[in-house]
Amino acid sequence: MTLSFFDQFMSPVYMGVPLIALALALPWLLFPTPTHRWLNSRLLTLQGWFMNRFSYQLLMPLNVGGHKWAMIFASLMIFLISLNMLGLLPYTFTPTTQLSMNMGFAVPLWLATVIIGMRNQPTIALGHLLPEGTPTPLIPVLIIIETISLFIRPLALGVRLTANLTAGHLLIQLIATAAFVLLPIMPTVSIITSIILFLLTLLEVAVAMIQAYVFVLLLSLYLQENI
Repeated sequence: MTLSFFDQFMSPVYMGVPLIALALALPWLLFPTPTHRWLNSRLLTLQGWFMNRFSYQLLMPLNVGGHKWAMIFASLMIFLISLNMLGLLPYTFTPTTQLSMNMGFAVPLWLATVIIGMRNQPTIALGHLLPEGTPTPLIPVLIIIETISLFIRPLALGVRLTANLTAGHLLIQLIATAAFVLLPIMPTVSIITSIILFLLTLLEVAVAMIQAYVFVLLLSLYLQENI
């Protein structure tokens, strides 16, 4: 029996082995592997079309130097979507509800964009800390504020992904519990609650995909400022 609604976000352990490792590795087995044939299957064609359209839309505002990140962004997008979607299935675990894991994605990638900006164009990168036309008395204050906002970016990336998925999963579990409890008492209300639960599940599927896209999109915007 579940003692707490937050028990679903605890990383399960089986025989001393944390199952989060399997949750991170197994989604890759679900995607079809390209073959050496001239004609691919419909699934491979659809997958290739999706990757091309996503990369085009994401990298279109970037300079040519930022196009080197296409493989990283596309892989991260597919990886996050896989983890978010598989976490909606019964008897599964969603690794992206762990803040530590999301910060592990956000901090290195954000730091890489900052280092690229400092190495390639340090003047422009440092110029982002002080908007043009700032009055002289406000310069120290604005530099401090912009520096703090710069270091908050990876925290915002990780917390946004964690909070959205955690809130959705909690709401689904609360409504599902209410529908189960109300079934013997008020069947009509329980059926209406189940319909709401179904619609909320569809919404959570959309949120799982959108949050993965937003995570990668914000990283591309951070990269755009430093290239």
